[in-house]
Amino acid sequence: MEYNCYLKYRLGISTLVALFTLIIPIVAIAQTDPVFKPISADIIKIPSKVLGEERKIYIYVPTADSLQPDKHYPVLYVLDGDNHFSLVAEYCRYLSRKDVNVVPEMIIVGIPNTNRTRDLTPTNSITDYEGKPDTSSNPRYKLSGGGNNFLQFIGTELIPYIDANYKTQSFKIFAGHSFGGITTINCLLTRPDMFDAYVAISPSFWWDKRYLLKLADEKLKNLQALHKMVFYSDANEGMSGGKSFFHDDVVKFDAILNHSKIIGLDNKYVCYPEDTHMTEPIKAYYDALRFIFIHTGVDH
Repeated sequence: MEYNCYLKYRLGISTLVALFTLIIPIVAIAQTDPVFKPISADIIKIPSKVLGEERKIYIYVPTADSLQPDKHYPVLYVLDGDNHFSLVAEYCRYLSRKDVNVVPEMIIVGIPNTNRTRDLTPTNSITDYEGKPDTSSNPRYKLSGGGNNFLQFIGTELIPYIDANYKTQSFKIFAGHSFGGITTINCLLTRPDMFDAYVAISPSFWWDKRYLLKLADEKLKNLQALHKMVFYSDANEGMSGGKSFFHDDVVKFDAILNHSKIIGLDNKYVCYPEDTHMTEPIKAYYDALRFIFIHTGVDH
């Protein structure tokens, strides 16, 4: 299904390009900016011993620079690759243009889902966002709790493959939305050395009675130093009885980070009250990228 979605995206872009070519001759008279071609990506399959299944991966690589044939790139790993890979890749491609120069050119690795609930949750739980257990014969979240196994796949199989087959720098970013957001935070708390920067867009901190908020408090309250960057956000979502549990939980996480006074930790929280859970990533990925590369020494 993810592959079909990807094909639809490519076909949709191709249609737009066909229409756009009718306009290009007229526009070219008025300006000389380069025509922006549709994005292309490698599609690979990795047989995972950790997960016991084959995983499809999307990889965007910047166009080779003939003046810098051995150029290496930072890498951004994005979860929910079936939905967010193309968005993030286009952002990075545009923002790294020489006339924009907000971020460096990057390799983008999109990780599509096979079983999203299994891979993007840190514990097994059948409770919903209100903390109520699903007592039905087939609970919605019964296959949850494979998040740590999934992180092992990324750390021991996916990242080594990317580093072995592409011209990568050591600087790596891990980005996710919703369940993907708690996956990046879980990685930060349990395997912080895997990435240099973490992006959690509307992380579902409600999961398993706020398991990750408790873990964050436990892990971070006595931590002296952590040289990482963390961007996290929420939107106008999760309203219940006039309160937004998404917002309240992200504010609590923000307080945990700020009160810890950890040396080297650079964190930023942004709220998007005019956006929904599903429109927020459009703004948040842009702000996250700007935050990360304003504060890092990675060349661009």
